Amino acid sequence: MDKVLGRPRDDAAGPALLSAARRLVSERGYQRVSIQNLLDEAGVGRQTLYRRWPSKAELVLDAFLDSAGRIPAVTEGPILEVLTRFLTHLFANLNEDGPALRSLMASAQEDAKFLASFRERFLQPRAKIVKSFLEQAVKRSELNENFDVDTASDMIHGAFWYRMLLGRPLDAAFATKLTAAVLKVTE
Repeated sequence: MDKVLGRPRDDAAGPALLSAARRLVSERGYQRVSIQNLLDEAGVGRQTLYRRWPSKAELVLDAFLDSAGRIPAVTEGPILEVLTRFLTHLFANLNEDGPALRSLMASAQEDAKFLASFRERFLQPRAKIVKSFLEQAVKRSELNENFDVDTASDMIHGAFWYRMLLGRPLDAAFATKLTAAVLKVTE
């Protein structure tokens, strides 16, 4: 029988840290939550946190990917309906987690390593889905074969980040207007 040196890994520590991060950041805001606050709330030591996450930003990103990370399955139908449904779902999550996500975006601007992680784990998966919807619509001849998928995706993401940064509504009405405008402008 092989003996493991050191203390055994506490399987409850990870979920406790994720829960603490989500709750504290939602209540206080990202900047007002210290590593020590997270440790105290989760009842774990500093080494426990750093064995699982390299930074506070990575921990908070994981905590919010639990909810914001839920991406609806690709659905069939006209592009206007599919994209509007997807954006409505995405906006509901962004509204709930907006303040924390704004803080994470700000942190990503100051930390190149975290920016790469935020881009890979949060931004790119959503952009990939939007592009997939648009590419499928081009293949079905629902959109012109010269439709600029990349520009359309950038317009969608730029619009919702802009509105989120300004605290303007992200709702089903905006999802409908944005989808219609992007499909019209980029055709």
